[in-house]
Amino acid sequence: MRTGSLTGGLAMVSGIVLATSSASAAPVEQTFADAFFIARRADGGLEVLGSAVIWLLLALSVFGIGLIVSMAVANRRETIMPETIAKKVGRHLRDGRYEDAISAANADDSYFSRVLSSSLQQAGNGYDAMIRGLEQSSMEETTIRFRRIELLNVLGQVSPMIGLFGTVYGMILAFGAIVASGGSADPVMLAGGIGTALTTTFWGLVVAIPALAGYALIRNRIDELTLEATAEAEQLISRFRPAESGSD
Repeated sequence: MRTGSLTGGLAMVSGIVLATSSASAAPVEQTFADAFFIARRADGGLEVLGSAVIWLLLALSVFGIGLIVSMAVANRRETIMPETIAKKVGRHLRDGRYEDAISAANADDSYFSRVLSSSLQQAGNGYDAMIRGLEQSSMEETTIRFRRIELLNVLGQVSPMIGLFGTVYGMILAFGAIVASGGSADPVMLAGGIGTALTTTFWGLVVAIPALAGYALIRNRIDELTLEATAEAEQLISRFRPAESGSD
């Protein structure tokens, strides 16, 4: 009689444990894509703040890629040092058609044309004034281009911080689950917070790495082409240099 009661009690306890385990460890239907785009709680519900951070970083990722493409197009050789314009202006200057040279430079919107136009407009004030005009315009135009791509640097610096915010928030959720369970949290309860932490870290890096790489490459490209364009402009206006008088 006592053996039968003990067996029945064990069966009941086993049934309760199995039922509890099944309820707590019930798998949440979540696809692979959901894991990267949606943060969920342990019960399968939507984690609003974690999901908001993920989608913010996703939006910044798309914005960053678009900005990289835009800045790369805006700072290609044709917009900084167009060889056709350089040859055209040089031909006009060699032929002594200075008005045509100025008109050709003013009609183009490239870096080279802007710098050269600023220098040619100072022709009436002498060669030194032309050099000063070229240097000042070169500095201003280069600074403007660097300032425009600075947004990529800011994006690359800030996005990991946003990802870190999500990481800290996810770990707070995970430790909160441990505290709520008295120190023996079910792995399923921890998965939600840890998943949020890892996913936001992932998206923060996805934003930062292309942004910083694009910033470095485009900045180096601007530096290279602007130096080339400035040197070409200086060579073209060198014909305005006054002849040095011979010593008596």
